[in-house]
Amino acid sequence: MGLNVCPWWLSFVVDNYIRRVLQNPEKILRDYVKEGQTIIDIGCGPGFFTIPMARMVGEEGRVIAADVQSKMLDRVRYRAEKTGLLSRIHLHQCGEKNIGIDEKADFVLAMYMLHEVPDVEAFLKEIAGMLKKDGIFFVSEPMGHVKSADFEKMVETAKEAGLKPVSELKLPMSRTVVFEV
Repeated sequence: MGLNVCPWWLSFVVDNYIRRVLQNPEKILRDYVKEGQTIIDIGCGPGFFTIPMARMVGEEGRVIAADVQSKMLDRVRYRAEKTGLLSRIHLHQCGEKNIGIDEKADFVLAMYMLHEVPDVEAFLKEIAGMLKKDGIFFVSEPMGHVKSADFEKMVETAKEAGLKPVSELKLPMSRTVVFEV
């Protein structure tokens, strides 16, 4: 996945009250995440989106929280235990060069992490291979880190990997595209 990642001890930057107001996970994802689905949260960090998605998928659903940093996964585990949602969450530590998940998903989220991936082309091919038929890949990048031209290049690379852009969303301080396979 990459070595240039946000350190675990800075996770409060991506998981705080102000972000919950500006980027409410339930509001952002309600059209995509449904009960009973299998979801993959790539680069899940401390679980800002993982925990709400675990609520959204219900008891029959499952969220795979994937991160390259074991300490981020420890934070997700702690929060999941505290909220009683650990049974719906599978923790997966990615390798530095691949995600390493064989399971097919209905929905894959890559929130504010793609700019940290050293080989975007290989990453997007792996994502395309993880999605079920009609699966959705939701990618959002921070405007402060990712220029418009770089984001457009990522969209083109995603198309080459077999992902079809179906919509662009307007999220605060973000560049966001939803893809299907």
